[in-house]
Amino acid sequence: MTTTSEEPTTGPLETRGIEPVPADERHGRPAQLFWVWFAANISILGLPLGATLVAQGLTVWQAVVVAAVGSVGSFAIVGAVSIAGRRGGAPGLTLSRAVFGVRGNIGPTAVSLISRLGWETVNTTTAAFALLSLCTILVGSGPAATGHPLLTVACIAVFVLLTVVVSGLGHAVLVSVQRWATWVFGALNVVVGAFLIATVDWTAVGAATPAPVGAMIAGVGVIAAGTGIGWANASADISRYQAPGVRAGSLVLSAAAGAGIPLVLLISLGSTLAAGDPSLADAGDPVAAIRALLPSWMAVPYLVAAFGGLLLSNHLSVYSAGLTTLTLGLRMPRVYAVVVDVVVTFAGAIYFILVADDFYGPFIAFISLLAVPITAWVGVFATDMLRRSHYDPVALMDVRRTSAYWYRGGVEWRAVTAWGAAIVAGYLFVTAGPSDAPWFSGPLAGSWFGENGLGWVVTFVVAAGIYGALGGARR
Repeated sequence: MTTTSEEPTTGPLETRGIEPVPADERHGRPAQLFWVWFAANISILGLPLGATLVAQGLTVWQAVVVAAVGSVGSFAIVGAVSIAGRRGGAPGLTLSRAVFGVRGNIGPTAVSLISRLGWETVNTTTAAFALLSLCTILVGSGPAATGHPLLTVACIAVFVLLTVVVSGLGHAVLVSVQRWATWVFGALNVVVGAFLIATVDWTAVGAATPAPVGAMIAGVGVIAAGTGIGWANASADISRYQAPGVRAGSLVLSAAAGAGIPLVLLISLGSTLAAGDPSLADAGDPVAAIRALLPSWMAVPYLVAAFGGLLLSNHLSVYSAGLTTLTLGLRMPRVYAVVVDVVVTFAGAIYFILVADDFYGPFIAFISLLAVPITAWVGVFATDMLRRSHYDPVALMDVRRTSAYWYRGGVEWRAVTAWGAAIVAGYLFVTAGPSDAPWFSGPLAGSWFGENGLGWVVTFVVAAGIYGALGGARR
């Protein structure tokens, strides 16, 4: 018995599930991925990330360097993992069955799905704040979500519906929309950014005292965990349609440049704004906090740009989550899996907006905690890629004992052992939550690696090292 095996269609609706794409149907080029990654990273969430760097003591110029190293470097890893999608023509977590075994892969797949759903909830919540602010401008009432519960739910529903339209139709529509919408919302971001720059207190920016190198290293960890690391498990999902002859270096460059350009600009802008107004880093509603810096007549284009950027990010995330849901074992057409995922994020957004007291705090804690198991997966998966040039398309879809990827009891113990050990090692160095009352703090969080936010680096090294030492990288 195998999982879904729908055939592709020539229409706009992608009916293929997680089964590998035949080589003669792969015609993609790296330029397409450049636009996909660019579009997915022009959201407003880059601004509070930049504000966080300033809150950690960095100057604006240090924050720019940190943004470049953290975002471009982490998305180079994303591009490297996407090479597996070109080789095997299947989603990343489906290819992961070859590494972890058809049953051993359940753990990494579940974590990846939780990560995707979490990011989508963040996107939906932030976008609903933007749309709610836009609506309240038109009707002249206050922007508080709790004062307009029905309008708030309607704003969430609009964002979810627009997400489903693109993510549900699938790969071809997503690639096309991401490319052209980038120009529209990118232009709006440039206009709004120019006005935001005009509000900067340059005296405060110039008077800032540089932080030590350790703080910059910690900043790189925050940016990497909040940008590229969170996308690594989705990279092969979008690269599986790349032509077999596409060069590996081109895939790495398309991800690093496509995501790095908007992220460096947005994170740098966020740090510059926070240098003049430190309250931005602590804002419970970053959309409203940044809107307050603009003249009233610029609020509408700003909110439209914020909403559109988040929507483009959500398109890719939901598309990936649908494929991950199918890999986890749900037997349904891909488009139905997309609907299941957005229903979960719809409920999550309602909670964050109407029930929870804080939005940004849980966001930072969330990316800190999930960066560890995802990085552990990347360490094992990337190490396996060093020697694996082929993925058996039949075995990937066979979840029975007859699968070539059944190994022992459905588990490749070397990979699972390395993944689990790396997670334990990584969490030793992690602190998540407010500094005065953290949700979680590992016993080595006060060490140099822990204080500098390098728990994810320890995780990667341990995962790759153990997997390689156990012989997992040798074919």
